[in-house]
Amino acid sequence: MNIGLHLTPIVSLIAGVLILAIPRLLNYIIALYLIVIGLIGLFGK
Repeated sequence: MNIGLHLTPIVSLIAGVLILAIPRLLNYIIALYLIVIGLIGLFGK
């Protein structure tokens, strides 16, 4: 049995919960998400 783990939905879910709990984190979460996605795009597979 092969269980694939997709990171993007998990990150999105955690970010959504954090934004609901602490709205001030919105800017930091979006910035970190964009930086990580950009780095994965540049240096990924």
